[in-house]
Amino acid sequence: MKILLVDDFPTMRRILRSLLKEAGFTDVEEAENGVMALEKMKTTRFDLVITDWNMPEMTGIELLKKMREDDTLKDIPVLMVTAEATKECVIEAVEAGVSNYIVKPFTASALKEKIEIIMEGLKK
Repeated sequence: MKILLVDDFPTMRRILRSLLKEAGFTDVEEAENGVMALEKMKTTRFDLVITDWNMPEMTGIELLKKMREDDTLKDIPVLMVTAEATKECVIEAVEAGVSNYIVKPFTASALKEKIEIIMEGLKK
């Protein structure tokens, strides 16, 4: 599975990459914001996008909305990783078409579980 990891903090990308590796996911590319993520998605096919909510240039929620409007990207599952745990944010993400949502901080097993739930949903 090819994963695109989108977060503006290099440290968070490194932590996420490590957690993904621990969970058995090693084919990971990175982008530091939504604009860069969309650029990468024009040339590379990803099976999953894991994105932070709060980023400069283009936020994770804006990235999600743009992906859902694009015929070539709309079916790619998106896991939102964020410190935003308010009910309003969760509702906004669900309405925008997020595949799943995980609140920081979290464990490798929690991350793996969320990814497995997303992948199981794709099989249906």
